[in-house]
Amino acid sequence: MSSVRVLVGTAKGAFILTSDGKREKWDIAGPFFAGWTVYHMKGSPLDPNRIYASQCSDWFGQVIQRSSDGGRTWEQPGGEPAPDFTGQPPGVSNKFVYEGNPGTHMWYDGTPHPWEFKRVWHLEPSLTDPDTVYAGVEDAALFRSTDGATTWQELPGLRDQRGSEWQPGAGGMGLHTILLDPRNPQRIYVAISAAGAFRTDDGGVTWKPINRGLKSKYLPDPNAEIGYCVHRLALHPSQPDVVFMQLHWNVMRTDNAGDLWTNISGNLPTDFGFPIEVHAHEPETVYVVPIKSDSEHFVHDGKLRVFRSRTGGNEWEPLTNGLPQKDCYVNVLRDAMATDTLDSCGIYLGTTGGQVYVSPDGGDHWTTIVHDLPRVLSVEVQTLP
Repeated sequence: MSSVRVLVGTAKGAFILTSDGKREKWDIAGPFFAGWTVYHMKGSPLDPNRIYASQCSDWFGQVIQRSSDGGRTWEQPGGEPAPDFTGQPPGVSNKFVYEGNPGTHMWYDGTPHPWEFKRVWHLEPSLTDPDTVYAGVEDAALFRSTDGATTWQELPGLRDQRGSEWQPGAGGMGLHTILLDPRNPQRIYVAISAAGAFRTDDGGVTWKPINRGLKSKYLPDPNAEIGYCVHRLALHPSQPDVVFMQLHWNVMRTDNAGDLWTNISGNLPTDFGFPIEVHAHEPETVYVVPIKSDSEHFVHDGKLRVFRSRTGGNEWEPLTNGLPQKDCYVNVLRDAMATDTLDSCGIYLGTTGGQVYVSPDGGDHWTTIVHDLPRVLSVEVQTLP
């Protein structure tokens, strides 16, 4: 019987949760990197033992960790912890190396300031090579390593898309989503808060903004190419041209790889939220977690409800069985919901209150795996043989 490994990044370390295919009893290991912020962990889809982790500290800067034994032991592929590069571009050797001029971008008042390397928001292992992994960083840029996270090079064409005009969202100007097209290794989607979504069709050499159809009340030009606060993107491997988006406001869908987006918020109680995920075996089944508003980052009506659409959007149903439905004021962050690929698809989510939940039946019933972790920042799942 297959098993699952759930990788949980928190504000005070990382945890690894494992179970068999029934997903009823869980072993909990950790904390790894105790006291450090772990923004994201993700395992290679090709090697079940390979995991990458983004470890960050205000004191010691950014470190990438790698495990080759399923998370039992870890190493820093580049050697010593990275220095703090705040206010200047990173250096050379085994760290994050910008290809060109790091440049500047503009604050809202029009004053320039230098591009700063602050942290790695998201790690996306390659679909074709376990030693290749992508990193989305703040300030927003995209990097790639082909030697198991030992050295990194920027894909600089992305910031040619008017990067000097990008603005930070409330949480910073992070590149937080990286989607790899399983049918076309040259196609990559990324999302940046608050610049928008972008796509490359040539492996990262050139990029185009894919924001037509998005709306923002904060932009004076209703047809602006950039400036949209995209919170998260998701796709199903069988339909890589169909991408779902949780926008700052509105849940969106494209059927043509981002060339045009349509609103699918439908009957959601509120269309503000952060995560969005797709069922492993049903490409038109989508999950979101609405929260109250962009100023009140907690679930609507004090109820933790995951909403599911089986029709690719517009028609949504609340999933509540086993989730708290009274006096609950947590949030689910953009990287804190995931799915496994078992025959009965499991849905997982972590909250800012430190709870991690699982539904082994696609959202119909939920149980708590663990309920007293630090603030959960990310949840990823490896389905193991």
